[in-house]
Amino acid sequence: MSDSSTFTFEISLSVLNHLGRHLYRSFATVLGEAISNSWDADAKNVWIYLTPDRTGFWIKDDGTGMDADDFQNKFLTIGYSKRVGNRKTSPKGRPFIGRKGIGKLALLSCADRVSVLTKEEDGDYVGGAIDNSELDEAITEDLKPQEYRLDTINRQAFKKYTTDHDHGTIIRFEGLKDGVKRSLKFLGKIIALYFRFSLLDKSFKIFLNDELITHAHLSDLAEDTEFLWNIGTYEDPYIQDLEGRFAADAGAHESKDLSLAKARGFIASVRKPANLKIMTTEERVGVDLFVNGRLRERNILSHIPTARIVENYLYGQIHFDSLDDKVDRFTSSREGVVADDPKYQEFLEKARKLLNGIAEDWDRWRVKHREEGDSENERLTKRQRASRNLYNVVTEGFKPPKGSPIADRVDSWVSELANEAEFNFPSYAECFVSENLVRKYIVDQKIALSTEAQKEVEKWKGRETDSKKRGNISIKIRLDGGDLTYLDMDNLANLVDKLDKNTEASLSRDALEFKPMRDAVAHTSLLTQQAKVKLTTVQENIKARVQALLATESKTSAKK
Repeated sequence: MSDSSTFTFEISLSVLNHLGRHLYRSFATVLGEAISNSWDADAKNVWIYLTPDRTGFWIKDDGTGMDADDFQNKFLTIGYSKRVGNRKTSPKGRPFIGRKGIGKLALLSCADRVSVLTKEEDGDYVGGAIDNSELDEAITEDLKPQEYRLDTINRQAFKKYTTDHDHGTIIRFEGLKDGVKRSLKFLGKIIALYFRFSLLDKSFKIFLNDELITHAHLSDLAEDTEFLWNIGTYEDPYIQDLEGRFAADAGAHESKDLSLAKARGFIASVRKPANLKIMTTEERVGVDLFVNGRLRERNILSHIPTARIVENYLYGQIHFDSLDDKVDRFTSSREGVVADDPKYQEFLEKARKLLNGIAEDWDRWRVKHREEGDSENERLTKRQRASRNLYNVVTEGFKPPKGSPIADRVDSWVSELANEAEFNFPSYAECFVSENLVRKYIVDQKIALSTEAQKEVEKWKGRETDSKKRGNISIKIRLDGGDLTYLDMDNLANLVDKLDKNTEASLSRDALEFKPMRDAVAHTSLLTQQAKVKLTTVQENIKARVQALLATESKTSAKK
């Protein structure tokens, strides 16, 4: 093994510090740099091991590895790019993920000490350790790169990982910084979400504490997924899993094929926004942009906001490899795309149009499945949405247990009634409000009951008494025991706006037309289309006359 004391950084230490040693914000980015290096080195496997106390971790691969010359002149040379000479792929044909040659700085940002040990096939291990406290001291003292030499590696500590390791690179991280320590389950989800090339390319595998990372690590997310939009031709085991779940429970899901420029991937929606949280952390799944399999922009919806409710329900992955060409469009932190890049802006504009179409689909599908959709979508009126939402809440209590032999039939009956409820629910509400407002008005104006009205009251009181006897009920039923509660609009109207033979328009006349349909609605009957039109017209007339009554009283009170 070569003496690590011969290895130094090929860049000013102060520039190294400003360039990116503290530039990387997320642990996912740090992992991404290490895993991307393994991909570019044609590794077939990457193993990630967390120490039992969660204060450190190891990353090991079986890639081509490096000799002493490569370690010094490539790895430690900040800014060295694998793409020299217009090379775009690795020796085995993989598209390079790395570009600027500064991503390795991410490795220094998450731990107190980072040790790198690497070797080529049939070669010897070379490497060294970077202690961030010593590096800080060297920067403070303004040492030249040649004056700051990497520490010697504790070879014994690596013994467990060098056994049967023919070639590749091993990196040890000691003293993890705050915010990095996570559970295995959390890291499994992060890796499955953000390192798609490990799932899409069968020649590349990632292991976490010797467990292979697969789409199964996202099973919770798949279980909570409701709708799916496929973009272009895209093969992904996670999508195959989703489609299998959809087929098994076809009545609960919807899917659709879409196209977006030269992109491919998928967008999906969950049942509740809370389903997008990754376990109990603040991390949320979003619609992420990938280029050549690598995450390049977290949640692109933040760059194309539409203020549509659906955004809170969406996640997905869009692969747009065309962004990786001769122009370097990625930020120095490697955590995003240069915002004003024309090609990126063109892509975002097309994505915005795609998202608008998805928002329309989502609203239709949610309403179809008796769920709350986009309240700001004018496809349905506020009245229609409110009645449907109330209906959905009410019918939840009538669902048979899942798997019940009558579950499908009851579900179809509930669906059939949904359209009728959209009319009947607010119609009943109109009756309730208009009649009770007239009652309030009569009390306020101290209007006495007519002889006809009193007879009607006595009739309904008698019927109530008989009904209570038959039902063996002794409790008080009406909240307000006054006589007015026994009168419907037909009788109430005669007290405040009685029909005058010389006047065609009156509340009494409208109440006569209102009564047969009002009674049908109150008795939960379903109305014909002609009756619906008639009831809507009469209700509008009654509403206008009640408003006029209240307005008249308001003016009278103001003069007093």
